Amino acid sequence: MQPRNYRMVVSTAQDFVSTSAVADRQLLHWLGAIKHYDTSALDEGRNEIAEGVTLDHDAAAGRHGSYSRWRLRETRPDAAGTWQSTLVVRAGHRADDHRTWLQVDIEHHPVSPDIRPTRANTPGIARLLLDALEARDGLSDVSTVPKFIEQDDVEEVIEELCDQDRRLPIVVASVPYGQDAESWTEKVVEPAFRPLHGLAVMYVLRPDAQALFNATLEYHPVFAGGVRTYLPGVDPAWQPDAQRHLVMSGTTIAANPRRAGAILASLPQQLALRLPLPAPLDSLPVQRTRPRPSAHHSGLDELRAENKTLTQMLAEAEQREDAHGDVLRDLRQQLQIAEELEFDQAAENQDLYAKLKAAERQVRALQVRLEKAGQDGLAHLPVVVPADQPTTFAHILVRMGEFPHLSFTGNQKITKELDAQSVGNWVEVAWDALRALDEYAAASAAGTAGGDFRHWCTHLPDDCENPFPAGKVKMKESKTVGNRDDWRRERTFPVPKSVDPSGKLFMEAHLRIGGGNTVAPRLYFYDDGPNTGLVYVGYLGPHPTNTKT
Repeated sequence: MQPRNYRMVVSTAQDFVSTSAVADRQLLHWLGAIKHYDTSALDEGRNEIAEGVTLDHDAAAGRHGSYSRWRLRETRPDAAGTWQSTLVVRAGHRADDHRTWLQVDIEHHPVSPDIRPTRANTPGIARLLLDALEARDGLSDVSTVPKFIEQDDVEEVIEELCDQDRRLPIVVASVPYGQDAESWTEKVVEPAFRPLHGLAVMYVLRPDAQALFNATLEYHPVFAGGVRTYLPGVDPAWQPDAQRHLVMSGTTIAANPRRAGAILASLPQQLALRLPLPAPLDSLPVQRTRPRPSAHHSGLDELRAENKTLTQMLAEAEQREDAHGDVLRDLRQQLQIAEELEFDQAAENQDLYAKLKAAERQVRALQVRLEKAGQDGLAHLPVVVPADQPTTFAHILVRMGEFPHLSFTGNQKITKELDAQSVGNWVEVAWDALRALDEYAAASAAGTAGGDFRHWCTHLPDDCENPFPAGKVKMKESKTVGNRDDWRRERTFPVPKSVDPSGKLFMEAHLRIGGGNTVAPRLYFYDDGPNTGLVYVGYLGPHPTNTKT
């Protein structure tokens, strides 16, 4: 489920009193100058500032820390529900915590739990606060303007990336070769980063600092106009960690910066809503405000007003319960997905480990036979690794002609973009997959394959030179994928009209090239060996949409 609400959590070194004063001024400016509400007579409790619009305020001071909280609820006749905006200013409640915390939440509560909430965009109040205050997240400044990384800044930024107290992602944009950094930032980066305000720390890596930055972050580079989202807990020395930190290619961003921005903001928005609140914010009491009593009303009027208030509070409680139910369902879904992925990964690891041990036993048995035959030199001869292995996906495409029984009909641009996101052994696995597919395709064309590609990988012929793990082969998609028209379209790829008169085909058979992050590349293919004598590779790129992506 995609995140629907907005949450900003930052801190500042300013004291609670001055921070509250700044926050109040910015809130009144947002309500009056931007939203055009009457804020001339605000007080504690509930303030009705327009028809269907209330502004609640509560505050407290004490030895456990002071706080000030504003909550705006907007229920309009033309709106399907209520928009709720909450601003909290909170002092640290420990003697050694001199920070002041700020939290901004924007939520949409539909009139019915059956209606999906509208996604909240970055609110104006968040931008006003970031521009007016020196907001921080750990060691990093949080602002609405991306900062340039110069050569002298690289060491400091690396320290921020590795900061254990960091809550927000750090998003770093690179500049394409030959482009002016300032103009690229203004034209492409700033529109793409606009949805990230309050959700992430934003940087632009200058070309002259790129080499040093990428050399320091050997396994976590960013280049060619791409943007990388560095989640909290970066480990620069551990290659598998790179899979957690997603990369968006420069071509994707330049094609539509605003759409790219919406995609970039999705993960930070999701993290902001799922990450536990800092202790000072998490310890606040539930806000329950009531209208101020009027001294000029009769007893009957007061009873009517009280009844109206209780009805409103009951409706608000029901909306909160529905919202909490949505969060709980989302967390359960994520837990189920995580457990399924963990189970799949464990099964694959177990299968690979068993094959590794079997191979080791076979190698040792052959070495013993050679030793007994007096061939000690051959028994322990070093294995020569082929030197002509491709090192990039672009190189794989150039060498597709080496596979006489394969035809690549996919989008080469999508495949090449994997190079900006590739981690671990993805290129090597993709190359092994193509070699195995080519050998299988020859047998399929000759009618000697004995079954589909998974059967081939499970029951390898004695003369097979290119094995491939059967656990990485899936010949069918799930019924859910097959029944969704939009997901079927994602898996419909070009083929010659000799294969299908429409020139395209829904391909279900695919290979798992990699995993561990949201890219998780897949290779989709169609076996037409009995007819045209070829296997058609229709796609090599990021994992298409399914229930787990």
